[in-house]
Amino acid sequence: MARSHLTLAALATSAVPGLEVSGARSYTLGGAGEFDSALLSGRDGGTSVIRVPTSQAAETEQSADLVALRALTTGIRSRLPFDVPTYLGQAPVGGTRAIVYDFLPGHHIDVDDIPPGDGLAGSIGHAIAAIHMLPTNFVGEAGLPVLSAAECHTSTTALIESAASTGLLPSALRDRWRDASADQSLWQFQPTVVNGALTADSFLVEDETVLAVLGWSALRVGDPARDLHWLLAMNPEATEGALGAYASTRQVATDRQFTQRAMLYAELEVARWLLHGREVRDQSIVDDAVQMLDGLVDRVHSNAVTPLSTATGPILAIDDVEAMLDRTPGDRSSDAYGHAGGMKPVEEDQSDRNSAAE
Repeated sequence: MARSHLTLAALATSAVPGLEVSGARSYTLGGAGEFDSALLSGRDGGTSVIRVPTSQAAETEQSADLVALRALTTGIRSRLPFDVPTYLGQAPVGGTRAIVYDFLPGHHIDVDDIPPGDGLAGSIGHAIAAIHMLPTNFVGEAGLPVLSAAECHTSTTALIESAASTGLLPSALRDRWRDASADQSLWQFQPTVVNGALTADSFLVEDETVLAVLGWSALRVGDPARDLHWLLAMNPEATEGALGAYASTRQVATDRQFTQRAMLYAELEVARWLLHGREVRDQSIVDDAVQMLDGLVDRVHSNAVTPLSTATGPILAIDDVEAMLDRTPGDRSSDAYGHAGGMKPVEEDQSDRNSAAE
């Protein structure tokens, strides 16, 4: 049963000393999220958000997000051209905990509504580049994962083999992804700080500007291409604008290998969806993932575009990636300061977070 606004307001006053709540209302982005959330108005004129996880998965995500937000110190945040939520306090409730954050203005935009050109797409590219340009040392000091290029390669290979072990992965995709994993030229890159779970829902925007980035539970040092794969689901001209802004900000080339890894990660989202279905024992998710994999095989072999590696066939065209991601079932909206529902990311190294979550 969802907690009432009055209950959430009372929790917030116990979580944040001195907070006096004058009003509370629902603050979700539609659908049945994994958090009870409310927008709180303070008597001092301030506004905050309270979230209480309603599942173990949500509790794990919120704990990891809290570790990351604490790692993002004032000095680190000053390097970013956007806002990040600030932790205000917490209170125990029903075996979990309520977390209160400051409220950040802005609204979400669907990935297919990001207009072509350098406006909002360019702002998104600049924002991602700023994350990737952060100094890496603070991540390790916070006890968060620091992965080398070889470890990123290994975790990707493990994901492919986990999907193959289900017996539900078409051999054409299994061989294609294994060939890409075996192409050593694809995995020569410099790891950077990455958000690790970016989607369109991660961004709060106004007009053509990114105001804030939400959802930091997968913060780590890793493959920068992991943060860019979802850009390939945008309008092709918007994708070009975002990648162009990203490249100019970082002063690096989004070369063939970079784009190929991003496309590989996009395809592997279907494998993650399959494994998520197996993990939560939801046959409807598994069946849907199998259908998506079959469709992916058809799309891959019907498009003569850039290969994932010298040994593989063509990868998805950008509009096919968009169609694939749009096909992901479940509630793809998120509640306040949360991730998109539906397809859940499979953490490369969740065990590394368990000890840090408290």
